[in-house]
Amino acid sequence: MSLENTINEAIKTAMRAKDKVALDSLRAVKSQILLLKTEARGAEVTAEQEIAILQRMVKQRKDSSEQFTAQGRNDLAEVEEAQMKIIEQFLPKQLSAEELEAEMKNIIAETGAESMKDLGKVMGIASKSLAGKSDGKSISEMAKKLLS
Repeated sequence: MSLENTINEAIKTAMRAKDKVALDSLRAVKSQILLLKTEARGAEVTAEQEIAILQRMVKQRKDSSEQFTAQGRNDLAEVEEAQMKIIEQFLPKQLSAEELEAEMKNIIAETGAESMKDLGKVMGIASKSLAGKSDGKSISEMAKKLLS
């Protein structure tokens, strides 16, 4: 089942349960998917594009939550965090720190990277192979840690 169909079913469930936070979150995801379809002019939306949309939305909510918390607006931060948790349910399982480190060591070994000079080469491969499994910031931090 495609992400769009899964989201539509989840929207129906949220409507029946009268879960406003879930409904708002899911409608935002559906909106982003429809926007991507419109921009693609009828072309099929790939799974990678769907994952990228979800990751971007989670990151936006995380950033908003941090800003609201810093400004003392915990009421708004809680809403953002709740929406973030709902959107994260549709992402693939995220790698743990240990799993990410193991994957990064394999990628570094494959590329023959030895120092920070090779960071770009490692990041290019890691970003593609770990897309959806870990966020870019975590990948970058791990690559820098292992190459330094």
